[in-house]
Amino acid sequence: MALKLRLARGGSKKRPFYSIVVADVRSPRDGRFIEKLGTYNPLLTDEAARVVINKERVQHWLSHGALPTDRVLRFLDAEGMMKREARNNPEKAQPGKKAVERLAEQKQKAEDAAAKAAEASAAPASE
Repeated sequence: MALKLRLARGGSKKRPFYSIVVADVRSPRDGRFIEKLGTYNPLLTDEAARVVINKERVQHWLSHGALPTDRVLRFLDAEGMMKREARNNPEKAQPGKKAVERLAEQKQKAEDAAAKAAEASAAPASE
């Protein structure tokens, strides 16, 4: 049985509240879980009270092979329990195919307009 440390959403509409749980990977996000390990309330302004984790139980489940999701791994990194490597995707900042095509069209139009302007300014000077 593959286990994950993940967030289960609770709270009302537009007022999220998450439980940090250990669950089977096949169970739904807000469905059945094995044990509740803590809470995360993103609406709190106090950084310290926003995330509450039972460190002993988290260590127990990590030793039994449970893998944290990226968000939970961020919390564990902040608590000093695990190390999260920074992600780097330089291709994410690159424009898409359509944007590159639009830029090429704009550049071509600007070059054509500059050529016409140079041609127009050169024609009256020769008369």
